[in-house]
Amino acid sequence: MDLRQLNTLIAIADHGSFSAAARALYTVQSNVSAHISRLEKELGATLIDRQTGRMTEDGNRVLERARRIMHEMDDIRSDMESNDHDVSGDVRLGVIGTIARWAIPPMLRQMSETHPRVHTVVTEGSSSALVPNVVSGLLNSAILHLPIDDPDLIVEPLFDEELLLLTPPEHPLAQREEVDITDLDGVPLLLPPAGAGLRRILERSSLERGVSLNSLAEVDSMRLLAALAVDGHGATIVPATALSETELAGASMVHVSGLPRRRVAWVRRQRPNPSASTRAVHDVIADVIGQRISEDQGLHHSEE
Repeated sequence: MDLRQLNTLIAIADHGSFSAAARALYTVQSNVSAHISRLEKELGATLIDRQTGRMTEDGNRVLERARRIMHEMDDIRSDMESNDHDVSGDVRLGVIGTIARWAIPPMLRQMSETHPRVHTVVTEGSSSALVPNVVSGLLNSAILHLPIDDPDLIVEPLFDEELLLLTPPEHPLAQREEVDITDLDGVPLLLPPAGAGLRRILERSSLERGVSLNSLAEVDSMRLLAALAVDGHGATIVPATALSETELAGASMVHVSGLPRRRVAWVRRQRPNPSASTRAVHDVIADVIGQRISEDQGLHHSEE
């Protein structure tokens, strides 16, 4: 088994066929076929269904490990090519949706100024979907909501965010600076669907205070919930990062006592140590968040 064979397997998975992989690797199809045949012979397994061109179950298992190996090779190369003032390499960063819109644009701007040779690949997803990819090494790190309970991961809190009531300007609660969760008893709200993480938080907090949630509609997207409220379709409860103050367009963000804050953290594997490029992204993210905490409503430094 060698790196060329693993790289060929990845190319077939990424490009969909032997011929497309050959073009991507600047070689001929016979070389691609030979690499895969040798790899399958050594492993004693069929990795690619020749009829469909798709990975077999064994192929997918090998593919996942092959990607990890190639990512580690990239990180080694990045560390050897980098120094304190000239960092280079790829960083595969996972991030939850609300944080992505809020933090990634300023992070990329600052990275282009301070570390132009670092190439950042951002993957958006839920915390539950991103954690396995950090553990497996497909992602170098991720920005997630806590709690995260995995002994293989290091968790560094970044900030806490409030869950805020977002209302159209004509809503009866729009002029309030703060409401108690009991003030929302029976108030029609745009809510996440049952089973969603935020919906569970709202239901648990409401139950503790004897509040009855009144679902006006259920929407499985924080960004869409916020947009619907701004456009006048009703009030909703969203994390503070779901909408910047420049996007409010007359809508109001109202503090809600009785709701817990959500903690956002930087998560990475225990081993190996992060590459120079990953450390650079971490430092820039921490700097961006430090600036935003002082500027945006509902954000706070994490309390131990």
